Amino acid sequence: MSGPSDRDYMARAVELARRGQFSADPNPRVGCVLVKAGQIVGEGWHERAGGPHAERVALAQAGENAAGATAYVTLEPCSHTGRTGPCADALIEARVARVVCAGTDPNPVVDGTGVRRLREAGVDVAVGVLEASAAALNPGYRSRMTRGRPLIRSKLAASLDGRTALANGESQWITGETARRDVHRWRARSSAVLTGIGTVLADDPGLDARLPAENAPIMQPARVIVDSSLRTPPTAKTLGLPGTVLVFGCREAPEAAEALKRAGAQVEIASGEHQCDLARIVMRLGEMQFNDVWVEAGARLNGALLEAGLIDELVIYLAPQVLGADARGMFAIEPLASLEGRIELEYQEIRKLGKDLRITACLAE
Repeated sequence: MSGPSDRDYMARAVELARRGQFSADPNPRVGCVLVKAGQIVGEGWHERAGGPHAERVALAQAGENAAGATAYVTLEPCSHTGRTGPCADALIEARVARVVCAGTDPNPVVDGTGVRRLREAGVDVAVGVLEASAAALNPGYRSRMTRGRPLIRSKLAASLDGRTALANGESQWITGETARRDVHRWRARSSAVLTGIGTVLADDPGLDARLPAENAPIMQPARVIVDSSLRTPPTAKTLGLPGTVLVFGCREAPEAAEALKRAGAQVEIASGEHQCDLARIVMRLGEMQFNDVWVEAGARLNGALLEAGLIDELVIYLAPQVLGADARGMFAIEPLASLEGRIELEYQEIRKLGKDLRITACLAE
């Protein structure tokens, strides 16, 4: 019987990388396994920005056993000096014999240079083992590196007839506890949670990620409010919680801006013709090194994002209920003259969570 394969060891590296899903941001989630003579001699994952990268953690654990070993890494070892030194150099210095990468790093500063440096030093390098599985760990990072903007996921909780709240705004709770716990996991793995002023005024949400203690470590996402007239109350719940709060306005309102700043918010102007320029906000979030943005907003902001082509993925929690024609819908978009103008989606996943369904969809190609 043959022993574990490259795929088996890379699967373990992917498993390790997943441990950084709530804390590695804005860096990618990366795992590394060092194998020598058929035995794992070192393992590591990148826990948080500024801390040691996965390769260095695994090398420290392996010690002298790293010499002649094979390193399985979910992303190309870095070749530049950031907060830490190049991992490609660390692997070379440890005299690793072979490196297996799931894929290259889309960061333009790296993108193939780590692989090239290893090969020039005489290290045998293979690329492409479990590439899709590893890439799925970092879709937002890849979006920011290739498009200059974060991946935008919009979350909606709706009844079976596509309604998010009663006509009077009552919406707690359409979905069950299992679905709500899942939402907090999505918040925790996101760089930021984005909402609109309508949701802030109606619900006063905290927008923080609340997970059981066993999920630590966790880095709280920033909270982003799209608020054209800067009507966010300085007493808003989210402003009183730890972490970063960004408020994007459309028009200068010095007194309101100053009150929000005193309450702890950062205020920026993203002027559009009538409302905030959503595309500008999304690009600005990319500049701020946000990888994944989780949207929890009402029909108006969701509709505007959808029509602007800024939503990359929809995460819809569908409850087995009917709220009726007068209840509020998911997207406020311009009326369609014909079906040819419809926005088409593709299902990516459908999963049952408690009594509800979680439907993940993206815009059709």
